[in-house]
Amino acid sequence: MTQLATVLSRGAYGVEAPQVRVEVHISRGMPGLSIVGMPETAVKESKDRVRAAIMNSGFEFPQHRITINLSPADIPKHGGRYDLPIAIGILAASEQVKTNRMADVEFVGELALGGELRPINGILPVVNATAAENRCLVIPSDNANEAALVSQCESRVAAHLLQVCAWLDAVDDLPVAHVPVKGHEILSFPDLSDVKGQEQAKRALIIAAAGGHNLLLFGPPGTGKTMLASRLPGILPPLTAQQALETAQVASISAQGFDTKTWGKPPFRSPHHTASAVALVGGGSNPLPGEISLAQNGVLFLDELAEFSRHVLEVLREPLESGKIVISRAARSAEFPAQFQLITSLNPCPCGYYGDKTRNCRCTPGQIQHYRNKISGPLLDRIDLQVEVPRIPHKKLRQDSAKQVSSEEVRKQVIQSRNIQLKRNKGKTNALLNTKEIEKWVALTELQLDFLEQVVDKLKLSARAYHRIIKVSRTIADLEGADNVTQTHLIEAIGYRGFDQQ
Repeated sequence: MTQLATVLSRGAYGVEAPQVRVEVHISRGMPGLSIVGMPETAVKESKDRVRAAIMNSGFEFPQHRITINLSPADIPKHGGRYDLPIAIGILAASEQVKTNRMADVEFVGELALGGELRPINGILPVVNATAAENRCLVIPSDNANEAALVSQCESRVAAHLLQVCAWLDAVDDLPVAHVPVKGHEILSFPDLSDVKGQEQAKRALIIAAAGGHNLLLFGPPGTGKTMLASRLPGILPPLTAQQALETAQVASISAQGFDTKTWGKPPFRSPHHTASAVALVGGGSNPLPGEISLAQNGVLFLDELAEFSRHVLEVLREPLESGKIVISRAARSAEFPAQFQLITSLNPCPCGYYGDKTRNCRCTPGQIQHYRNKISGPLLDRIDLQVEVPRIPHKKLRQDSAKQVSSEEVRKQVIQSRNIQLKRNKGKTNALLNTKEIEKWVALTELQLDFLEQVVDKLKLSARAYHRIIKVSRTIADLEGADNVTQTHLIEAIGYRGFDQQ
């Protein structure tokens, strides 16, 4: 007796889902089951789960020598996602199920000992990759909500191994994943009207939201820096369908998984300052995304920036420029998207009261210098808006919130400005424009360029800061609906380099 069956499945490496062919060979010899093709521990243990699931589903487990090859062999295999294709391969090789449908079908899913199908992490990259090959995908029922987000793929769901076998034998049908996705609802975020005073900081927050610019809020404790940052999600526009899918894919492969309720909403990540560099950029033997990738198409908020270690902060420099992070291992490299908007808050010194008019600073010049040295010049250079959040008179705290501008009003203004940018910039926000695109879409007069060059020379700013000032001025003009950048827009943009001028 010699039988061979091949079942298609998908692996996982970063946000990729490479094709894996599960080849099952049954031959005469001492009964046994071996798995080859670089399986990790969880995959090696699948032989016990598969044996129990097959027998408890009423099938016969072949009492022959069974060899399972997971091809290609150079891709590490991990997790329980191969349980279902291995079980189907054994049943097909032993001629207990028909193979007519298997040529254009892929299978993923973990098996319980009783034959029930359990969900796997990272289903969205699998569905996307299967859709690109124009194949059908069989998945566990609990993965249906995520899989339904990709309408281009025919994802059939099953709760038990028996259902999959009945479908292969054309005895019964498997339902297609059809989960209605709700529209772009505004989640319950704190309202901008709660912030009293701080008009310049609120204005900077609106500009940052409209153009996708990075923002630094600096000032003494208790002035509303964190309060302002927490209001940003409520004024951001919804994601496009493509952005929503990119963001969902990263969340899908993460440890916490993807919540379909957040579909279309820009993510807002706020790691604690004790976070390591690996937690921020991602890593591990099987690389998982870090905070910067989980903030894809959204916001990464770093509160108390100087409390993060300098090494951790320096890893942000490359992804802030390239919009991606590459995690290299000996055999392979995993690339994760990292197109995020950086929002940070910072005290002026360790005690927090340097320059405060109401309280005296207790720090020495050396302590202040050491504190600020944690934030390198190249990192500050990549932050477009640097705004002071000073202490406000207590009388302003009495202001009626109803008289303050609300997040809903601001959000409409931001969406209108963002639409202008995307139409003019061929789908890009102003913050993402490169040098050539700035010259093409942000035309400044000779007088404006001369003025800007004088300011840059006086403040000793870099070429990067020079271009970022131009991009911020373009966003300010877009918020006002102006066709061209004026001198007033430039002056306001220069005023948002406050930390550079200290």
